[in-house]
Parts: sequence; structure tokens; C-alpha cells
Amino acid sequence: MSGSKKPRAVANPLESTITTPSEKILKECHTLYVDSENGLGKIAESLGLRLLPPRKKIIVMIMGNHSAGKSSFINWYVEEHIQKTGVAIETQGFTFITSGRKQESLTGNATLHLYPHFRPLLEFKGVTDYLSAEISTSKQKKFSLVTFVDTPGLVDGDMVYPFDVNSAITSFGEQADLIFVFFDPMGQALCKRTLNIVENLSEKCGDKLRFYLSKADEAGRETDRQRVMMQIVQELCRRPGLNKCGFEMPTIYIPNPQKPSRCINQIDEVCETIEKSINQAVQKTLNQLEKDCDLITSTITQTLEQDRMNVSRNKSNRFNSFLYGILGIFLPLLFILSFIISTFAPEDLDPLLGEGLAKALNISTGIVLYLWEWIPEDWQILFVFFFGGLCYFLLFLAKYFARQGCKTLTKREKKKLLERIDHIQEVRSKKHKLYEEYLRQCAAEYDF
Repeated sequence: MSGSKKPRAVANPLESTITTPSEKILKECHTLYVDSENGLGKIAESLGLRLLPPRKKIIVMIMGNHSAGKSSFINWYVEEHIQKTGVAIETQGFTFITSGRKQESLTGNATLHLYPHFRPLLEFKGVTDYLSAEISTSKQKKFSLVTFVDTPGLVDGDMVYPFDVNSAITSFGEQADLIFVFFDPMGQALCKRTLNIVENLSEKCGDKLRFYLSKADEAGRETDRQRVMMQIVQELCRRPGLNKCGFEMPTIYIPNPQKPSRCINQIDEVCETIEKSINQAVQKTLNQLEKDCDLITSTITQTLEQDRMNVSRNKSNRFNSFLYGILGIFLPLLFILSFIISTFAPEDLDPLLGEGLAKALNISTGIVLYLWEWIPEDWQILFVFFFGGLCYFLLFLAKYFARQGCKTLTKREKKKLLERIDHIQEVRSKKHKLYEEYLRQCAAEYDF
């Protein structure tokens, strides 16, 4: 797993790219989120929700001490010499290695734009300057569905990193789908920094960790390999966070026809682990699509229900405002008008107002005057102030209820929400078809 930087050779030309069913499903799911017109991300944003589009590839982070064979493994898997390899600390930052349309190298900001899920890394000062991405046209193995993250080589002692490497690797691991830990039998396999990070990752995402004894063909005889493995396992078991359950440590190395080795090479199991994770990613993506559809549908339903409640509340507020406003104006007018009408004789009002209206006014005036006379003279001035205050309070209530109107949806907005519910149903149907398409590649035809 060693060597120097070689010119990059294209593993396979762009024209020969083949889309696998899993790749097709992940891409279609991603499109359902990012579509410019009816993407779930855009719909969610309009509803005050935030949905990140699912990744089209799984993230495999590889960590270990320096010269543990991390970059060599990536080059072998991709079948293209992308990463530098050697005994020196070749990888000093984080490098994304992914498949794309053409060969390209990206810097920090462009890399984060390509991988928005890793934006929390901006919290770590200096990481962006040591972040890059290498895009390859290779489609070897399952590389079209994998993005590798090559991490800095870890060493103990006086080595100073330009950023908090422990926290940064932990943050990467939390976002990754798989974490491969390579232990080099010829190097610092028991590097304390490596073990500290592994222990921290085990507490947060232990199900993602996979341990490998890399460069196993360079460890000497079988007894030497077993001794090294026992030392590593014992050291891992000493850590409280790593001795919770048993774990495997397959021996792997880069096969070299010119240097045949009797050592058992389980590197194909690494490929199987990646493929299994891809299949799980497809299932997780489809399940997450269903959950996001449920979230959007429930949010739209709640929005429409809230709008119906607001419409009903507005009607009640308008009625109360109208009622208190009428009372606040009508009562003082009736009070003043009663005293004015009392100065006229009943026979004088009939020609002016008509017999029916004059009779009604006389009755209401009689009631007001009766109540007025019933109040003692000493209390009449106080009553006038009280009555004026009551009328002012009624007008205040009318103004208060008039201001209590809630914002409601327009007919156009309601129609748009209902159309989005219909669109979500179409997405559900598409998700069902994608699930069937995924299952058909692994289940028998008669199971459907």
C-alpha cells in the first residue's frame, strides 16, 4: 500500500458509464427534492420547513495513523491513481474522492457547496483551507455510488495540525455512512490520537465503525500478524468505550501479482461492506422520502385547518366589533335623543315622523325618562359620567375586536396548497414504484 504520486489515468471513459438501479433510484429521489418547480425542498421552504435533499452517494470515511494505506486503498478501489501515497504524511487535510462527469479538483468552498451536509465543519477554524475534492470519471466497482473521505494521517508527539483534527474527524464521522479504521502493523498502529478519536466515535456512531489490519502482507509471518492483531485488540479493549462488544478485524492488503503472498486477503469483504451500505442507503432514502412526504402533508393540512379557524375567528371578531360599536354609538344617541323628544308633544311628532315611528320613539323615550327619574338627583351627574365611560368602553371593545383579525389565505394560496397535496400523492406513487424497482433486483419475480 505504498508508492509515489503517479499521473492520473482515466479508469474508464465517460461514454462507458453505466447507471445501476441503485444509482438511478438515488438520483431520482434527489431530483424529487431539488426540482426547481415542485421540489420537496422548495415546497418545504414555503411552509417554513427545512429539508436537505438526500445524498446520491454514501460517504465512507477512512481514518488511521499515517502510512496506514488509506490513500492506497482508495486508489485501488477507484482503479485510478488519485491520492498520493507513501511513508510520509501525504494527506494533511480532508479530501473527498467522488465520481463525476469529468476529472476536476475542487477547493474548500467549492467542496462544501458540493457537500452541504458538511457545512457544520465551518465551525472548526482552519478546516476549510485544508478541504478539497477530487472528481474522477471512474465507475469501477461501486464507485459511482460512493464518496470516500481521506483523512489526515494521525501521529502522536509534537505534530501540530492547523486545526482541531480530533473534533474535525469526529464531525466527519457523524455525517459519514461508514467509518473505516486502518491499523498499520508496521507503523504506529497503537497511535493514542487514533485510539482517542475511535473511542469518541464509538460513543456517537459506533455502528458505523469497521476495523481493518491494513498492509497485512508486510507484517511478516502469520504468527507476527496474529501478535500484532492481539496487541491492537488488547489496546482497544482497554478503552471503556470500545470494549462493549466483540468486533472483527479482517486482514487486508493491495493485491500485487508480482508479489504473491500467503496472507489471507479479505479486501473483498470491504467491497461487500460498501455494497451493503449502499443498499441500506437506498432503503433509508426511500423511507426518508416517505417521512418527508408525511411531514409536508401534515403541515399543509394543519395550515389549511388553521386558516379555517382563522376565518371563523375573524367572523366572530367582526360581529363583536360591529355589536359593541353599534351599542357604543346607539346608547348615547338614544339617551340624548330621549331628552330632546321629551320637549315635543306627541301630536307634534306624528306629522313629522309618522305615526308608527313616533309611537316607537315615545315608548323608548318613556323608558329612558322613567329610568332617569328613578335615579336620585344627587346621583344623576355621577350616572352621566358612568354612562359616558360605559359607552367609551364599548367603543374601545369594538376597536379591540376590529384589530384582532388573523391573516387568512387567499383563494389562490389555498388552491396552490391543495395542488401541492396532489403533487405529494404523486411523489408517494413514484416512491412506491422506486421501491418495487429496487426490490425486483434482489427478490424473486413471483414475490410481487
